[in-house]
Amino acid sequence: MTAKTSQELIASLDNPFASQQEVEFKVPGQVASEPGLYETTLRKGWELQQRPYRAAGIKSIQRQHQKNRMTVWERIRFLADDEPTVLFQNWGPNLDGASLVTALITVGGRDVAIYGHDFTVRAGSMDATNGKKLARLFELAAKRRIPLVGLNDSAGAYIPAGVGGLDGYADAFTALRKISGVVPSIMCMFGFNAGGGSYLPRQGSFLIQPNDTFFGLTGPGVVKSVLGEDVTPDELGGPGVHSQSGVTDFCVPNEVAALRKVQELLKYLPCNNASLAPRQQSSDPVNRKTWDIDILLKKAFNSPTGFNTPIDITILIQQLCDHGDFLEIQAERARNTITALGRMGGNVVGFVANNSAVASGQIDISAAYKNARFIRFCNLYNIPIIFLEDTTGFLPGREQEEGGIVQAGRAMLDAIVDLRTPRFLVLVRNAFGGAYASYNNYPTGADFVVALPTTRVAVMGPAGVEYVYKDELRKIRAAVPEKIEREAQAQEQAGLSADEARKMAEQLVGNWVKSEEQLLSQRYERELMNPNEALSLGSISQIVMPSDLRQVLAEHMDFCLRHYEPTPLSSVQREFH
Repeated sequence: MTAKTSQELIASLDNPFASQQEVEFKVPGQVASEPGLYETTLRKGWELQQRPYRAAGIKSIQRQHQKNRMTVWERIRFLADDEPTVLFQNWGPNLDGASLVTALITVGGRDVAIYGHDFTVRAGSMDATNGKKLARLFELAAKRRIPLVGLNDSAGAYIPAGVGGLDGYADAFTALRKISGVVPSIMCMFGFNAGGGSYLPRQGSFLIQPNDTFFGLTGPGVVKSVLGEDVTPDELGGPGVHSQSGVTDFCVPNEVAALRKVQELLKYLPCNNASLAPRQQSSDPVNRKTWDIDILLKKAFNSPTGFNTPIDITILIQQLCDHGDFLEIQAERARNTITALGRMGGNVVGFVANNSAVASGQIDISAAYKNARFIRFCNLYNIPIIFLEDTTGFLPGREQEEGGIVQAGRAMLDAIVDLRTPRFLVLVRNAFGGAYASYNNYPTGADFVVALPTTRVAVMGPAGVEYVYKDELRKIRAAVPEKIEREAQAQEQAGLSADEARKMAEQLVGNWVKSEEQLLSQRYERELMNPNEALSLGSISQIVMPSDLRQVLAEHMDFCLRHYEPTPLSSVQREFH
């Protein structure tokens, strides 16, 4: 069967018009007999079994395919290793599953609870029945300590159900909130979702959104009628919008890519909050030399801009991870910080890294909240974290202050202070001021702190020259008028006119001032912007050569994890975030 749309040709190997094979209810080896009441009853039972699969009808399935969307059954079968075990399949007044499928599947050999809206039935809308159905699945996932996956494709509450649709969402909201922090959950957004269909999936740990999909509290029609604004679904609630706000964690091209992202992400996640993420044997030796880090830093810092040269921190993460594989979270948002999951020596590790290739790696509001959320997730699910620091500090300015940079920075610091899993800090280059003080050092609870020889730790960056050497600078600047006068006289004696002599004198003295200030800057870097004092105070455990970084971190991480007991978080819950 094929259907032609304006975009592309959609093909299926199934013929929806094929006649259904007649089912006979016989026991193998049984003597032939005429069907009776028993066989009739079995047939009715079998028809009930098939009703959720056939409820859509041929036309609805075709419409779904013409929109470049799979049916819920196709999505589940693509994701699962084998046939799903469907739960509560005949719920609903029509005994058709009430537009919602709940099931148990295996993904990569692991048990997973899954639900999916059947958009071909009542547009996947929710009523009270569905809310109870979802709540039971969420409770089952928490009780059996298995991850949850949601395939969301819903128009929202079922309007004819009245308040029942709202009660259904309230049941689902409450149940999903109660398992948050108990088992990880991954939500996919398919099709056009509105209202509660947006609230519910964002309660999950991670949210994946393909292109050409929408979700939001209200659709473009409501915005037009209430505010008079003409806005497209993509402008209102597409991936470009939600990826920048942090609502969406992964943007992918299509539904297949979304389901593959689910499979990839599950490989890094533990089943629940009382276990470690699955360890994976690796042929990449932990003592592999990370020469590419050497090459990167050499080319950067030997360039004309020296230690002010931006570097892409993802290259360091790639070098540290087994076979260079890692999964970046919220890759489209706040690129001045990187959050990712990877493996070292087979162990899953989280990475939080300043990226000086974007805005000097400064921490702004978006970066702080992005970091805080990722750190809190790792804390809940026993995932160790390696922090890679290379930042000149928090981003200053009126816009940041008005947006609440103080609160955002505090959220990040609180998440770091509360972190209980093994956590390391690598000082790559810049570590200045409050950014250093709040970035997983020994006082905030780090287990291991190392520095590359390129580290520059100080209360302030180069601007600190103005405070540390203020007396010297005052003398230099105070001498300028006298030097200009003397130099002007010398230039006049050399034959220049008064105006020319004055201009030449100002230029020569200006160059002298720059030269003296440059010498003080070099002295500041030599005396203060280095790891020496931090080493002497024990703020840093050791200096590590760039080529040895993977081995040092992997060996210490393996040691820490051997002595770490994964348990549910039982510490005091803080007031904020």
